[in-house]
Amino acid sequence: MTSYLRNSYEATPGITTLPSSLPINGAGLLPVNAYLIRGPQPILVDTGMAIDRGYFEQALWSLVDPADLRWIVLTHDDRDHAGNLKEVLMAAPQAKVITNGLAVARLGEEWDVPPNRVLQVNPGRTLDLGGRIVSLLRPPAYDSPSTLALYDHATRSLFSADSFGAILPTLAEDAQDIPESDYLAGMALFTRANAPWTALADPAKFDIVLDDLLRLAPRHILSSHGATVVEGTETLVKTLREVPSMTPWLPDEDVLVEAVLAKHEGATLSAGAA
Repeated sequence: MTSYLRNSYEATPGITTLPSSLPINGAGLLPVNAYLIRGPQPILVDTGMAIDRGYFEQALWSLVDPADLRWIVLTHDDRDHAGNLKEVLMAAPQAKVITNGLAVARLGEEWDVPPNRVLQVNPGRTLDLGGRIVSLLRPPAYDSPSTLALYDHATRSLFSADSFGAILPTLAEDAQDIPESDYLAGMALFTRANAPWTALADPAKFDIVLDDLLRLAPRHILSSHGATVVEGTETLVKTLREVPSMTPWLPDEDVLVEAVLAKHEGATLSAGAA
C-alpha cells in the first residue's frame, strides 16, 4: 500500500507535526499535515489521509498513548483531514471529537460517529480543554462549509485548516527553507484552486476577515497544507488580499481524447462523402 507519510517533527515546543503530502501533477507537492498538541489533555488536530492508514496510527501512537488522547479537533470532513478518524476513535476510548455539525452530518454518509463522542461547535466558541484555552474560528479561505480553524492561546498558534496552504516545489518543515516568492506563489495557486469562490468575493468583505485575523496576531501559522510559518502572518495576509483579483485557476484538461474524436469524426465524414 502506498503511503506518503513522513517522519514527524516539532513545529514549535509542545506541538508535533505529522506530515504527509500529495503530488500535484505539473504543479508540485501539497503538504498534508495533522498536528498533536501535547499536554495534560492531548489534542489531535485532524487525522490524516486514508492512504496513510496504519502508518498514521503507528506514528501517532508513538507520540501519545491511545488511552491518554482526549480531544480530536476535526477542521472539516474532507478525506485528507478525516481519513483515519474512525480508527483513531476506536483506539482512543477517552477521545472526543470537536467539529462542526455539518461535518458530523457529512461523515454520516460513510459511518455514524457516536453522538456521545462528539462536541458540535460553530466559529466563535472558546473552550477550556483541561486548562488549555482554544478558540474556534472561520479561516479566511476554505473549500467546505464545515471548516473550523483552531487558535491555541498558550502558543499563539493558528491551525488554519486549508487557509495558507501552498503547492510547493519541494517539501520543508519551515517555510523559511523555501524561497519566499515560491511559497507565496504556491499559496496563491492553492487558494485559487481550493477556494474558487474567492474570484467572486467582495474584496472589501474579504479584507474585513483578514483584518480580524491580523488583530488576533498569531505567532505560528500551522496550515493543514503548508510548512510551519513563524512571525509571517502579515506577509501571508498581504498575498491573500490579492487573490480575489487574480484570474480563477482551473487544472489542465485532457485534450487528447477530444483530438482523437475530432480525427475520427473527420474520417467518418470523408468516408461518407466518398
